Amino acid sequence: MPQFIKKKKLKELFRLTADAFQSKMPELVGLSFDECLSKYALFTKEQAESYLQRGRPIEEVKDRLYQNSNIFGQNLNKSLHIRTWKEVSEALKVIYKIIGIELQYGNHGEIIIKECFFSKYYSDEVCKLISSLDEGLAFGLSGGGRLCFSQRITEGSSCCKGSFEGRNSK
Repeated sequence: MPQFIKKKKLKELFRLTADAFQSKMPELVGLSFDECLSKYALFTKEQAESYLQRGRPIEEVKDRLYQNSNIFGQNLNKSLHIRTWKEVSEALKVIYKIIGIELQYGNHGEIIIKECFFSKYYSDEVCKLISSLDEGLAFGLSGGGRLCFSQRITEGSSCCKGSFEGRNSK
């Protein structure tokens, strides 16, 4: 995938995340995709930690993250002309690979993530908060699929495990 397309989509993700945290998006002009991705990891880490430290109810920001990324996922679904559950699964795998997450599928909708770029930046609490983005993206991309994690690298596990199940598995 061309760098300019990856960077454009990452900027969209940046915007929706900044909106969810009700904060200003950092300047990205002149940065490469890899530099933007590192900046995004630091930005989300700092925003989540700040939110958690203030002791505010996290459900508000989790809901905004989910809703914003749900719309992002719906737009990706339309632009990619996704029709089947297999296409949804393949698209999610490619999207994750672009941002440094190696997603594999096991049996019965199980997902396994052995490498995650963000695990170098996130604590377990931050990861749980930011995973609302993953849940919303998967829901929007699939038209109703549910992504849930049962184990995380940020908890000290060797990999993340979870499930990705379709509402009606298109």
